[in-house]
Amino acid sequence: MTVRVGVIGAGMIGQDHIRRLTDVVTGATVTAVTDIDQARAAEVAATVGAVALPTGAELIASPEVDAVLVTSWGPTHAEHVLGAIAAGKPVFCEKPLATTAEDCLRIVDAERAHGRRLVQVGFMRRFDAGYRQMKEVIATGSLGTPLIVHCAHRNPTVPESYTSAMAAQDTAVHEIDVLRWLLDDEIVSAQVITPRATGMRFEHLKDPQLMYFETANGVRIELEVFVNCQYGYDIQCETVGEKGLVRLPDPAAVGVRTAGAHGTAVPQDWKGRFADAFDTEFREWINGIAAGVEPTGPSAWDGYAATVITDAAVRSLESDSQLITVDMKPRPALYGGTA
Repeated sequence: MTVRVGVIGAGMIGQDHIRRLTDVVTGATVTAVTDIDQARAAEVAATVGAVALPTGAELIASPEVDAVLVTSWGPTHAEHVLGAIAAGKPVFCEKPLATTAEDCLRIVDAERAHGRRLVQVGFMRRFDAGYRQMKEVIATGSLGTPLIVHCAHRNPTVPESYTSAMAAQDTAVHEIDVLRWLLDDEIVSAQVITPRATGMRFEHLKDPQLMYFETANGVRIELEVFVNCQYGYDIQCETVGEKGLVRLPDPAAVGVRTAGAHGTAVPQDWKGRFADAFDTEFREWINGIAAGVEPTGPSAWDGYAATVITDAAVRSLESDSQLITVDMKPRPALYGGTA
């Protein structure tokens, strides 16, 4: 079958995913688009032969839409995801699932009441080949029990609108999700420390930040978030076990020798670094819908967990680096828990 997708939000990420569903992923077609800017929605819809609809609610209710993609402004996510669940339609929501833990729990409760998973959250790292290889190595047990994880998330620059809290909410949130998945373990505490600030930042911004997390099984995670590193978009991850370690590979790039130096290119943005992961993410989502199975990617519960953990990190940042306990509800059975 061809899965007919309606897209709520026609900004940069929405347009990129529309291109992906149209030109890269087989078995999908975009049939409807909506955006707060109706002229932009009409323009984007016309490029793929879709209809532009006035509201997200109308798009979700359309008989020409089998599945919903939410790429609108973060505070609108909960409304649209809840609407898709009420309509019984699969929904892919770019992060965040919602901007508050309370709204995330509303989504979890709605999905539980529906009785099966419909929601997938856009944490694309789980679909990256390097991270998947790391998980396979950890799962074999060849490294022994994981003890420590070292990570870095570096951006060349960020705009002036970027705030100190966004280091956790928009940046570290990807590591938070992928490490919960890699370790099959839950994060129970967070602490954020601010070292000497780079002179390359806007004055209001605390950058870099060092984030420390502990899991329920005692794994210690150290994450450097440095969003004005200047040189490129650099994602690093190393898991140290009792008998060895596994390190995330850098993206494949040719080595260049010239002028007495040997170097390789560093990606400059997240789109270049994780393009293949995005493609795989959507390919698997569409294939699952076509097969009539529940989504296997990040769940509504994962969206809730990420929000609770980033909230704890922000509280630590704003309270002079206090260690903050993560206050997470018991995991429901729908998501592999016991509650």
